[in-house]
Amino acid sequence: MMNIQEEIGRRRTFAIISHPDAGKTTLTEKLLLFGGQIQVAGAVKSNKIKKTATSDWMEIEKQRGISVTTSVMEFDYEGYKINILDTPGHQDFAEDTFRTLTAVDSVIIVVDSAKGVETQTRKLMSVCRMRNTPVIIYVNKMDREGRDPFELLDELENELQIAVRPLSWPIDQGARFKGVYNIYEQKLDLFTPNKQRVTEKVEVDINSKALDENIGEEQAAKLRDDLELVEGVYSEFDVQDYLDAKVAPVFFGSALNNFGVQELLNCFVKIAPSPRPVQAEGRTVSPEEPKFTGFIFKITANIDPNHRSCVAFCKICSGKFVRNAPYRHVRLGKDMRFSSPTQFMAQRKSTIEEAYPGDIIGLPDTGNFKIGDTLTEGEILNFKGLPSFSPEMFKYIENADPMKTKQLAKGIDQLMGEGVAQLFVNQHNGRKLIGTVGQLQFEVIQYRLENEYNAKCRWEPVSLYKACWIESDDEAELENFKRRKYQYMAKDIEGRDVFLADSNYVLQMAQNDFKSIRFHFTSEF
Repeated sequence: MMNIQEEIGRRRTFAIISHPDAGKTTLTEKLLLFGGQIQVAGAVKSNKIKKTATSDWMEIEKQRGISVTTSVMEFDYEGYKINILDTPGHQDFAEDTFRTLTAVDSVIIVVDSAKGVETQTRKLMSVCRMRNTPVIIYVNKMDREGRDPFELLDELENELQIAVRPLSWPIDQGARFKGVYNIYEQKLDLFTPNKQRVTEKVEVDINSKALDENIGEEQAAKLRDDLELVEGVYSEFDVQDYLDAKVAPVFFGSALNNFGVQELLNCFVKIAPSPRPVQAEGRTVSPEEPKFTGFIFKITANIDPNHRSCVAFCKICSGKFVRNAPYRHVRLGKDMRFSSPTQFMAQRKSTIEEAYPGDIIGLPDTGNFKIGDTLTEGEILNFKGLPSFSPEMFKYIENADPMKTKQLAKGIDQLMGEGVAQLFVNQHNGRKLIGTVGQLQFEVIQYRLENEYNAKCRWEPVSLYKACWIESDDEAELENFKRRKYQYMAKDIEGRDVFLADSNYVLQMAQNDFKSIRFHFTSEF
């Protein structure tokens, strides 16, 4: 039996992030291939090769080819237990991704070799910098014509504001792409493009004739020059610098063709951090503590379309989680037992008996959980850093089928609990207002209401600039403000006061006129 120390030491919990279309879901799938979780890439349960990736399971994701929610997958690899969180790359779902980054110990960023650093990557990297999360960069699509690798490394340093150190090096690119030289293990990996199976490697000494025989004299000479330049320009790779989030190791490859994925994985399991201490209000929680603590960072409704159930994703921060043991739900102040906690392999999930720090478990939820909730063995504890951002787009949601009023109410309730968007109820006319960070979320909500709850909604435009949470120590002033701004006041699902400003000017005026009121643009204050 392993002790808790060893269990923590062998865990690697990380998220894969990127701009849409950089190949994140493909990379996730190839890692699962090496982890023996799927035998053939693109294969789902039936073992027939389907065109959809394993990790995108929601119906709308299959239709649009984008990842809408974060999937969690776990597998064992060479004695390590790996937990991958695949995040939506599309910016309309950035909030889901920001929250996911609070539940991981490190990050792999996927960059398209032709496009370099794109907006979404920049934004997500700023969240990693804020939290000092170690990152590894995977430059994908080397089998297509792209930018010069040295040029790309410069751009990564400038745009992501972090030092980089290549640990593998591409041998040409596009149609002439021959594979990668693995600097970390000092081996040459030659590949034949094959989307389905993992191909063999060839081990060759970099200075031998065998290199010329394998890749041709011209490319061999260029590779030797490139590697000399790499050693000259970049300082020796230091694992501690990576763990301190000062340097990002870089790997090159083509996820679709299984190039360079195993190099990434082999190096990753060796150097990536095991679960780290987590900051709670009032103290730091260390993974080695004997008592269980964890927090809910995501809630998903209807993972299984046949069962109308929600699953709350809980990140374990310390101690050992045991099935059926009583744990304290801090916000509700009551004890709960979980008879069927699960772990995930994309859509397949299995009931588990126990779990350790770094693991992500699914807890069946009948409406008890909200994002940010804490579970403990009795301690009153709250973890920090699971914000809801102030939405930027607003629409009134109306019932399009009076016969389905109940279904609509239930659907809205569950989807809002998931954190898909935010719901405000206007105090003036009682209408429900949905706020999101992007247009696509309205489509997703409408689609899911119809397909999962059998309810139809229609949207009515409303012109608003921002929703801000307000509070004040001066009760009289707060009441006066709410009276004066009556038609612009709403409540969020927590019942907190929200001011719906219809323009920047109106908001500034309100801030000037009511000095003792604090206006907040995230729900965490």
